[in-house]
Amino acid sequence: MQIPVVNLKQTGQNIYLLREQSGISVKELQLLLGFATPQAIYKWEHGDSLPTVDNLVALSAIFSVPIDSILAVS
Repeated sequence: MQIPVVNLKQTGQNIYLLREQSGISVKELQLLLGFATPQAIYKWEHGDSLPTVDNLVALSAIFSVPIDSILAVS
């Protein structure tokens, strides 16, 4: 059995594309998520880290997509 792995770079690209398609700036997303700085969003988009589960749920609601459309699993 092969365990699925989350592809950080592709997940980051998905977040970036969904944000762009939604017409939401990094600053707007930062405010929607209640972050003091945009650093976490940039880390996600560059594939340096993943959103927490609660932030994935929030992104799913903000972008009106299922979480599967955000996470790239291989």
